[in-house]
Amino acid sequence: MNARSIVFSVICTVSMIACTDLETTPRQSLTPEVALSDVAGYQAVANSMYSLANTFTYYGQQMMIAPEILADNLRLVANTGRYQGEEANGDRDHIGLWNGIIYGGINDANIILAGIDDENVRGDQEEKDFIKGDAYFMRALFYFDLCRVYGYEPGREVDGFNLGPILRTTPTVAASDADFRERATVTEVYEQIESDLLEAISLLPLVPVGSEGAYFANAGAALTLLARLYLYWGRMEDAEAAATSVMNALGLRTNGDGLAEAGQYVQGFSRAPHPESIFELELRVVDWSSVDGVNNSLNSLVSNTDPNAQFIIAASNELMEAYEPEDVRRNCWAETTRDGIEGPVYASRKWTGYKGDFLENIPVLRAAELYLIRAEARYQTNPAGARADINALRSKRGLGPVDNLLSGVALRNRILLERRLEFALEGHRFFDLKRNGLNITKHGNFEEVPYTDYRILSNIPLEQIQLNDRLVQNPGY
Repeated sequence: MNARSIVFSVICTVSMIACTDLETTPRQSLTPEVALSDVAGYQAVANSMYSLANTFTYYGQQMMIAPEILADNLRLVANTGRYQGEEANGDRDHIGLWNGIIYGGINDANIILAGIDDENVRGDQEEKDFIKGDAYFMRALFYFDLCRVYGYEPGREVDGFNLGPILRTTPTVAASDADFRERATVTEVYEQIESDLLEAISLLPLVPVGSEGAYFANAGAALTLLARLYLYWGRMEDAEAAATSVMNALGLRTNGDGLAEAGQYVQGFSRAPHPESIFELELRVVDWSSVDGVNNSLNSLVSNTDPNAQFIIAASNELMEAYEPEDVRRNCWAETTRDGIEGPVYASRKWTGYKGDFLENIPVLRAAELYLIRAEARYQTNPAGARADINALRSKRGLGPVDNLLSGVALRNRILLERRLEFALEGHRFFDLKRNGLNITKHGNFEEVPYTDYRILSNIPLEQIQLNDRLVQNPGY
């Protein structure tokens, strides 16, 4: 059975369990202090796994800002030392995920998957399956992000370099479990991600778009990430099939029904859950007793809604010029001024700290992405279908249809532009250019980065290279 058949057969299984709604302790608020003898202990490990994804060096800040300022969507409007190297694409100024946070999350997932089905672990099988689904989904997300930061997408390799992260699928719980390994190829890691997501789909419930079920891993989220994986992998037929399956399952229609209406678009980023969320990281409690809130939160760095905010990063002029006047997505940027900066400065209204004290949830997978995944998967073989998907999205953003003759490279570029406008400050722009083998365009006087330049990939930390003599550094470092 090929991947496409698996996707369709799995979604049928998901539909039969869609009504399952397990009452569980919130997953992102505990630490794993309970012995692993019952479901509660493994739930605590899952909570730890989610909490790691929320940190400022991952989705809590870096993974949303860095891919935008490494490309052409953002610019610095104040000098605090933050993101200066990334704006200029300096040597070793990239996204740093090769750390204990992301591998700690992977290890949490491995602990769950290795032990939760033991006959001595107390708890209902339904609860166990739900936590297993969490682990498969989050492990897939962690590895997917490592691949796109540290490796080339399959078929886009430069000089044949095909390595990705180190692949671990068993837990490290004692010193005797640790070993030094070589990096796997990106294709090998993608195959593991695909397997994990298919397992997650079979174990997790389907939840409505924009519901509180989006705070946890769910079947729709796993299938959406699978569609994204296939897009990066260049498996366009499978990407289209996966996107179509989840759109049908979630009630996302070809006219855009299921997406936020134009008048509610900006407001959607100041409510929890986001009305288009398929998967959303829920931030419940953050300890602001230190200066982390002011110094590290998304809201503080990119918005001026709080008088104590740093507000050092704004939209680039090039991004603002790319919006059509009627595009409601433009209203996610508020015109203001900044000392020392000539002309208008645009502060974000996506990340407003609406939960108080710079605190907000992070939508990681939104329904809008499915339309654009399917459009890109279709553009060469079904340009009419690709245009229909673009137009469905645009109809919910206050815009009319695109030229009905648009095709070929021009259609591909239109899709990438829609992605740029739709997901500005959501961490997609750099990766959208990179996975298409395109040069990284920049704003202002910064020179674009050729796709063949070594700075396309991030560097593995030197201490990791020194510790593990089997670990190959990325080219150019």
